[in-house]
Amino acid sequence: MILFSYTVVADFFEFQADHLFFMNATDSVGKEWIFVGKFHASDTVGNYVSISLPWFAVEKGLKANDEITFTEIPQGNRSWKNFKVVIKRKIRLFGQDIWGELMV
Repeated sequence: MILFSYTVVADFFEFQADHLFFMNATDSVGKEWIFVGKFHASDTVGNYVSISLPWFAVEKGLKANDEITFTEIPQGNRSWKNFKVVIKRKIRLFGQDIWGELMV
């Protein structure tokens, strides 16, 4: 599960506390995914969003500190939004930290 501030997705989704939303995404190898997100309201940390992706995490072999980026794919006036999802992992090569995109 990914947790982040609502401000990160405010341009894409209208906040509705305790409501679910769905995201269509295409990964780097062209596979289509549907992610389920939920809006949360908290007096302590403010409004935030969670995205559940257990099957994606298992299939992609996600590890702690992997970077997952969602980028909107323009669809004109359609209300359903589509995203590209990219996974990056930091590796150490010849003594240097390098971020590389996972192509799995």
